[in-house]
Amino acid sequence: MPSAPEQPKEEVTDDIKNERMSVSDQLAKGLLENREVEIEMDDPQQAAAGNNPMMNQMGIDLSDTLGQMMPKRRVKRNMPVSEAREVLIQEESEKLVNEGDINHDAIKRAENTGIIFIDEIDKIASKNNQNSGEVSREGVQRDILPIVEGTQVQTKYGLLSTDHILFIAAGAFAESKPSDLIAELQGRFPIRVELDDLDKDDFVRILTEPTNSLIKQYTALIGTDNIKVTFTMEAIERIAELSAELNHENQNIGARRLHTVLEKLLEDLLYEGPDMQMGDITITENYVNDKIGNIVKDKDLSRYIL
Repeated sequence: MPSAPEQPKEEVTDDIKNERMSVSDQLAKGLLENREVEIEMDDPQQAAAGNNPMMNQMGIDLSDTLGQMMPKRRVKRNMPVSEAREVLIQEESEKLVNEGDINHDAIKRAENTGIIFIDEIDKIASKNNQNSGEVSREGVQRDILPIVEGTQVQTKYGLLSTDHILFIAAGAFAESKPSDLIAELQGRFPIRVELDDLDKDDFVRILTEPTNSLIKQYTALIGTDNIKVTFTMEAIERIAELSAELNHENQNIGARRLHTVLEKLLEDLLYEGPDMQMGDITITENYVNDKIGNIVKDKDLSRYIL
């Protein structure tokens, strides 16, 4: 059977070369970012069809299964050059990545260097003075036990062994104690450490050092109303001192106390600032004392307000 005749190759003339170089130069300079172009890409709806959150939590990845059963559907879309570039970069990057190798390396790293932190484990501890819910709490403990002891867990990336994973558990244990956990689970957490309460210096560091500290968050939030807020260091230290005092006198809720204190301290700026057109505001130590100092001294007020 005679083969189909080969299509003649398009001759690349000097004019075509110059035009391509001109377009490439404009793309490099960002002059065509808003120009609409038509590209052919994978259908995003087809990928979303296999992205089922419930199945993903169960370790079942439907996107890979459907991808093997159904060929990828290509669609044409019009979009700006800036968006088209990102789509094309993502598609070409996926061709260079071997998902199997990545999943294998991820499983091995998790098995050998993984750390799992279980917070509020006191919530599942059996309380001797209460009978309601004891069976369900012990049931949760027995479900956690084999994972902590070491077992094979099915994930969407493959089987994961928990034999060498470090498990760290934490809890307030205000109404229970670690010995209220079932004996088998206690034996899997042999090292117990009691943390000290947060003091004034700790609160100062929490307010100033993190990238997204509460001081920066509230400053940015109030700044949306064209109000520039500045906290003096003395004011921050006073906020930390009052927060530590409240935790000592009332229920100790840790660093969460800073949120309630700052919310009360800045309520005028948060709710009335846009109408007052204050401009630049400096939060001083005296301002802190005037706004929340008396509330902290009154134990009844501080218990329900702060």
